[in-house]
Amino acid sequence: MKLGVNIDHIAVLREARRIYDPNPLDALNICEKCGVDQITIHLREDRRHIQDSDALAIIKQSKLPVNLECAIESSMIDIACNLKPTRVTLVPEKRAEVTTEGGLSLYDNRLELAIDKLHENNIEVSLFIDPTNEAVERSKELGVEWIEFHTGLYANIYATLHTNIRNSHHAIKELDLSNQILEQKLQVELEKLDTLSKKANSIGLKVAAGHGLNYDNVNAIASLQYIEELNIGQSIIARSIWIGLENAINEMMAAMK
Repeated sequence: MKLGVNIDHIAVLREARRIYDPNPLDALNICEKCGVDQITIHLREDRRHIQDSDALAIIKQSKLPVNLECAIESSMIDIACNLKPTRVTLVPEKRAEVTTEGGLSLYDNRLELAIDKLHENNIEVSLFIDPTNEAVERSKELGVEWIEFHTGLYANIYATLHTNIRNSHHAIKELDLSNQILEQKLQVELEKLDTLSKKANSIGLKVAAGHGLNYDNVNAIASLQYIEELNIGQSIIARSIWIGLENAINEMMAAMK
């Protein structure tokens, strides 16, 4: 199982004070030392964390492959083509959202144009999708190399079952259900991810997963045979505040095993 470390949240901390430190570029050597497989960054249209200069420096200096997440808006695709990361993961974006809330709309007229342009620039393409049969089949039709399943619902169910989130202001109203029902829903999500990743693999798509994965919930996802990569950021960076980034990455790799 490969691990892509998303270093956006280093830039979140920096941008909170509008200063130079901490610099996400400084994470590269630590990630390389730990045996991470990929660096992941999200260059959002509103530039709320990673900036253009960050993306340029990271892609230029990283010894690891770089997975650049971005929207399908034409100016973002132009930037991606100029930067030339190893992979571009196309994601939906809403200005008002705190973080990505779901998978792409796969029938957006701009999507095929974006994919074609990235391929013309020798950049492999991944689509960030909801775990549905239709999304897998449509991704294959669009001719991309990768899909990444949005694991947000799985993570939210797990958190509602196994943490104190119900009693916080982060409680998820839609999941105010009995533990028995939540256990069933969690199992359904895992089985769905297992079935769909197997199907995707059988039709020639490489499969990644990410969103909301942390030290407590990652093992079940990492155990799914046909998911070959996880992209994890917030939980690793949050943990690094207490124990340092190198130890936080090593703990995540251990949890995945």
